[in-house]
Amino acid sequence: MKKKDLLKNAVEHIDIKAINSVEMIRAMKKMSFSARDLASAADIYDRMLREKKCAVILTLAGSTSAAGCMQVYVDLVKNNMVDAIVATGASIVDMDFFEALGFKHYQGTPFIDDKLLRSLYIDRIYDTFISEDDLQHCDRTIKKIADALPPRPYSSREFIAEMGRYLVRHSKKKDSLVQAAYENHVPIFCPAFSDSSAGFGLVMHQYERPGNHLSIDSVKDFLELTMIKIHAGTTGLLMIGGGVPKNFAQDTVVCAEILGKEVPMHKYAVQITVADVRDGACSSSTLKEANSWGKVDSSCEQMVYAEATTVLPLLASYAYHRGSWKKRKKWELSRLFNNTTEKTGKKIK
Repeated sequence: MKKKDLLKNAVEHIDIKAINSVEMIRAMKKMSFSARDLASAADIYDRMLREKKCAVILTLAGSTSAAGCMQVYVDLVKNNMVDAIVATGASIVDMDFFEALGFKHYQGTPFIDDKLLRSLYIDRIYDTFISEDDLQHCDRTIKKIADALPPRPYSSREFIAEMGRYLVRHSKKKDSLVQAAYENHVPIFCPAFSDSSAGFGLVMHQYERPGNHLSIDSVKDFLELTMIKIHAGTTGLLMIGGGVPKNFAQDTVVCAEILGKEVPMHKYAVQITVADVRDGACSSSTLKEANSWGKVDSSCEQMVYAEATTVLPLLASYAYHRGSWKKRKKWELSRLFNNTTEKTGKKIK
């Protein structure tokens, strides 16, 4: 079996604009179990979009972008349905930036010899395949971007903005979350940025320039996202998966308090997850539990225990076709940071 035999059926990303789930969600309100939870979550998200002074923070963990939800996130940004994003590095770099460079994720199978995949330089994400050669091209592109920037500490938001600027000139794909966020002034944070293809590129950058390199400052990330919370005041969380992105976004309330700034807990919160509560974590706590930490107001929260690719498109389609986003304030939160690389970065050939 050759590599081309396995990398032939590209994953196609679902288009929420073409599918109207409003009636489906309304019907689910009269059901039980996870269906009613999803309907409640969809209503809460719509309430976030209807409230005039509520900023929406999207958090992403897991591999939903590789699995076909990439266009969902792009449409949320382009249609003013999210105002800031906190994500894993893989979601932003290995999946979105990777496809923007012209590469693909492919439908595969978990029922295959992984030693064979390794011999063919194919990486597997459950039933999805990706070329390791293509990923290494992504690594080198990150290095190229880093090499062209002034050496200093950067927040991940600053560096991802430079990735967006690069794509304006070099993207081979029409829709990219990184580029859409850059063009719409929606900041993207990756608190564990190096745990991704970006990490390999930045390691190469620092290895070749031991005394003259840039670095990623995760503390600066935390401060910047906290400043967004302080600036916005009322906030809602739409959380896909859990882990670092979820906890990072929730912790801004506590961080603001530590800084002596009085801000309200996140007023709205929705989490879609398959994590369990019995190990005391639920991938960074249930939303009710987060209330005890002063992070999330438990009066308007909803956990949805489901694999995200099965329910996220329904929730997002419902909110899109309800149309509350059409009257929203455009926050453009990236503009809060005036000393960004968007003003100082060099063109990258």
